[in-house]
Amino acid sequence: MEKWDLYDKHRNKIEKQITRGDEMTSDEFHLVVHICLFNSKGEMLIQQRQSFKQGWSNLWDITCGGSAVAGDTSQQAASRELFEELGIHYNFEKIRPQFTINFERGFDDFYLIEYDFDLNELKLQTEEVQAAKWASKKEILKLIEQKNFIPYYESIITFLFEGRHHYGSIRL
Repeated sequence: MEKWDLYDKHRNKIEKQITRGDEMTSDEFHLVVHICLFNSKGEMLIQQRQSFKQGWSNLWDITCGGSAVAGDTSQQAASRELFEELGIHYNFEKIRPQFTINFERGFDDFYLIEYDFDLNELKLQTEEVQAAKWASKKEILKLIEQKNFIPYYESIITFLFEGRHHYGSIRL
């Protein structure tokens, strides 16, 4: 059973952990990470969720993501998720997320990384991922329109592609 650390609304860790699926009070939050890998051609690695996975089954999604487990920093969670789901080793120790989106139950850190590698080197986690491929922004937006991709806001997908080379929300 997966254990999560809980945080207050200011992202201070509180002295409480829960098991995934347990109820949280309205003033308790947890940490989620998303990693978006881009190749030097400007394409994002996307993954297709397994048909038997609860929630968004068979839909395409950004590279990978998941909840931080108890004791994880954001960077440790990102490294673990990327390795578990796709078999990719990447050192997150010296980087921080490009941005965080607050959602109803927590904080979602997004890492945007340019990293070229051969798709044949991927080791897909069979419990979670059935396929992976490189896709352009246009291809992802079309998949969203066709309801074959998790229904992210189109503006978020655009921001992922436009913001991948720097921190902040201002073009440099």
